[in-house]
Amino acid sequence: MNIPDRLRDVDVSNVYDVFEATAAERGDALAVEMNGREFSYTDLESRAARFAGGLRERGLDAGDRLLVYLPNCPEYVVGSLGAFRAGVVVSPVNPQYKARELGHQLTDTEAAAVLTHPALREHLDEACEEHGLDPTIVEVGEGSPGAVAFGAVDADPVRADTTLDTVAMQPYTSGTTGKPKGVHLTHRNLHAQAYSGFQLSEVPPEEEKSLAVLPLYHITGFVHSTWQPLVRGGSVYLRNPGEWDPVETMRTMEEAEVTGFIGVATMFVDMVNHERFGEFDLSSLETVNQGGAKMPTAVQETFEETASLSMSEGYGLTETTAATHTGHGTTYGPKLGSIGQPLRMTDCKIVDDDGEEVEPGETGELLVRGPQVMDGYHGLPEATRRAFTDAGYFRTGDVARRDEDNYYEIVDRKKHTINTAGYNVYPSEVESLLYEHEGVADVAVVGVPDERRNEVPKAFVVPANEQVTPEELKEFTLENLAEYKHPREVEFVESFPRTASGKVRKFKLVEDEEGDDE
Repeated sequence: MNIPDRLRDVDVSNVYDVFEATAAERGDALAVEMNGREFSYTDLESRAARFAGGLRERGLDAGDRLLVYLPNCPEYVVGSLGAFRAGVVVSPVNPQYKARELGHQLTDTEAAAVLTHPALREHLDEACEEHGLDPTIVEVGEGSPGAVAFGAVDADPVRADTTLDTVAMQPYTSGTTGKPKGVHLTHRNLHAQAYSGFQLSEVPPEEEKSLAVLPLYHITGFVHSTWQPLVRGGSVYLRNPGEWDPVETMRTMEEAEVTGFIGVATMFVDMVNHERFGEFDLSSLETVNQGGAKMPTAVQETFEETASLSMSEGYGLTETTAATHTGHGTTYGPKLGSIGQPLRMTDCKIVDDDGEEVEPGETGELLVRGPQVMDGYHGLPEATRRAFTDAGYFRTGDVARRDEDNYYEIVDRKKHTINTAGYNVYPSEVESLLYEHEGVADVAVVGVPDERRNEVPKAFVVPANEQVTPEELKEFTLENLAEYKHPREVEFVESFPRTASGKVRKFKLVEDEEGDDE
């Protein structure tokens, strides 16, 4: 890895230190651009440092939580960097969340402040009122009643007394049951991923241009599309995934001469299948990565041929501060269908149900260990204990196998998560909501194949009355959950196949669904 001297020599006790070292060297070079708004490294660092001072002036101390409830925007980057410097823990929130989903994160973090946008205030206010909360609300823009304008959170810079083991971020994840869990990511975790980024790109910093379309609330969008390029000294072209447009994406790639892009399979499907694919010059691209779901082979081959490069699939989790595996920098380069090899700092193995390591070619649970692995779950010591082996390996819950060349492949998700266009949907959450509807007697949600999104949720429902309709139930979920979580199809059934203990045999529902499609 070609790590510059500025980062070899810096004494790091806070991840802000590595960004500050890069900003001092890159100065007036472009750091972030979004729809014509440009921020140099000097400007970005100055704004972040003064935002840190503003947080302290507003009463936030080191260890307090700042929820960032925003779509992609420069203020997201400034606010997060400033919070790191102030020792305030950043807790990113999906901007598609409504009050119901937002409430748990607000209460579990005991949020001292929320950085948000006027368009999201309705959901935020509803959640705060329901739970009796009164955090400081900082709004992008002028600041509506009851909020502080983003620009007003500005004061002389401060720097908290942190160590690399201090918690820096608290994103939320979830299993197939129970409420979402807060993940403690430390300054050490982010520091490790900052340096691992040099394995992922060999483009000189002054030439690197990253197109960041993945949502910043997602660990991959924040770490790989934004944090790593900024530490390396490149330019980040930030876009809002809520305004995703394949043509505009390809146009930006051509006009900005983008060198790096990370997307989910759905994005590549949309680009390749668009009638204007092939009109744009994508030859500036040097590194293209995808993850979250398997890429259709035909789509990958078409994109690679047009852009004249080899795409790389990667793998990571919220609990691992994003990547643990990548095809970049591997022994033989990217291998189609694999997630590549472990990052240089990552130790991993595949084990059977007894915890014994399996031979190459055999499947088992993927375990990982390294400096990017989380410190633990927030307020859940027992869940944290279960998540790790005695030797300190994190149990990913994913079934994998590796070949003789140490390339890994994800075979299945042990946790039964539905992966739709790169977003995780947890059936228990959708089921819990549908049970609240008076027309639902019983419900089971599964993932079914979808050509564009990989999978989509489908709800099998035992109706409680003759008046309820599938469209009514779909609308009910749309009103209460993020759009990508709602069942694209609701099928009424008389009963479910069950085990002797009464559990729904969901795999039978999936098998029957696939059989109907044949």
